Amino acid sequence: MSERILLKNIDTTRPGPPCSYDRYVKGGGYEGARAALRMTPLEVQQVVKDSGLRGRGGAGFPTGLKWSFVPMDFKGQKYLICNCDEMEPGTFKDRALIYNDPHQLIEGMIIAAYAMQMTKGFIFIRYEYRKGAESVNHAIAIAEKNGWLGRNIQGSGFDFHLETHLSAGRYICGEETALINSLEGRRANPRSKPPFPQTKGFLGQPTIVNNVETLCCLPHILARGASWFKSIGTEGSSGTKIVGASGRVRRPGLWELPMGVPMRTVLEEYAGGPAREHGFKAVIPGGLSTPMMTPDQFDTPLDFDSVAKAGSRLGTACLIVFDEGDCMVNVTENIIRFYARESCGFCTPCREGIPYIHDIVKAIRDGAGCEGDLPTLDEMAKHIMHTFCAFAPGAQGPFLSAITKFRHEFENYLRAGAPAAATPAAGRQS
Repeated sequence: MSERILLKNIDTTRPGPPCSYDRYVKGGGYEGARAALRMTPLEVQQVVKDSGLRGRGGAGFPTGLKWSFVPMDFKGQKYLICNCDEMEPGTFKDRALIYNDPHQLIEGMIIAAYAMQMTKGFIFIRYEYRKGAESVNHAIAIAEKNGWLGRNIQGSGFDFHLETHLSAGRYICGEETALINSLEGRRANPRSKPPFPQTKGFLGQPTIVNNVETLCCLPHILARGASWFKSIGTEGSSGTKIVGASGRVRRPGLWELPMGVPMRTVLEEYAGGPAREHGFKAVIPGGLSTPMMTPDQFDTPLDFDSVAKAGSRLGTACLIVFDEGDCMVNVTENIIRFYARESCGFCTPCREGIPYIHDIVKAIRDGAGCEGDLPTLDEMAKHIMHTFCAFAPGAQGPFLSAITKFRHEFENYLRAGAPAAATPAAGRQS
């Protein structure tokens, strides 16, 4: 196992109290923020660019480049928002970070706010993460008491005020512009871009939205240097990544590993192999909204570029695992039912198309499918992509890969209404 960096204060095997301020400082906490405050804001931005840090929320966009779009000569209020909505099924890394080590997140936000001269920040937390929100609120109060938040932080002349906000509880709130609308008290619909939030975001002011894990990387980059961070991982995906696994594995959990570790290593060594007597059948690699990968792809390195080359997305790197005992028609019906329920309803192809897809898949599963259903599903997979935001493409990923890679199961249902999972596809490996 590699050095634990983001998880060094977290025991992922058993619940315990959050890391205290004193323990955090004793382990080197707030040294990254202290180093940043001795630099100019543009120098901090350059360190983050040089580190190669890419967003850990799913998209993998270069963090320093995203920051560079914020106008530094803007004289009004600018906002920093931490996205801890984490409504992506199968993903639970940010929950562990905010509850167990909240000062790491606060320090990361201080660094990011200073780099872009933002004096107001919000941590947008999933409605169900009340325990995590309590942990963060307590840490904010302690940080204020010790001069790390509020006015004139550590005598630097820089002010930064931070508060939490509980989400409205819908999947779409995780999309950054829908999140901003929700934070303003509006319906959580995505916004048209441009303008982008970096120039016109919360309350019409320049705004940056970063994921919890992204922000938690910053204290370590500033304390130990861009070259150190870039020496971990792969050429295009530097640093460590919190990788999770759930579903048909013996040991579900979270592990911090260098970018580029093979998926097979995670499944067999860290997650302990199959939970049942069946071999592995498929993995959704980055939370629910990423295309499925099959055992012939399990040697793919878990980094942004390698997973994309294999036809999927790294996303949150939280693996959802299925085995040969799972019926992929049932799996697909469950996935599409979720997306049909969670559509914000703003775009017709998404609002009408995804429930229509669900009706067809459900009919196939229930033995009421007809001969033209699969061609119809193929067409619908194309049409739902013409939408305002990435929600429908997210729904398309696991759905299209399922009807492509496991088409024989759908065909068997159409022929006889019988589960196909009992007869694995020829040549599939475990």
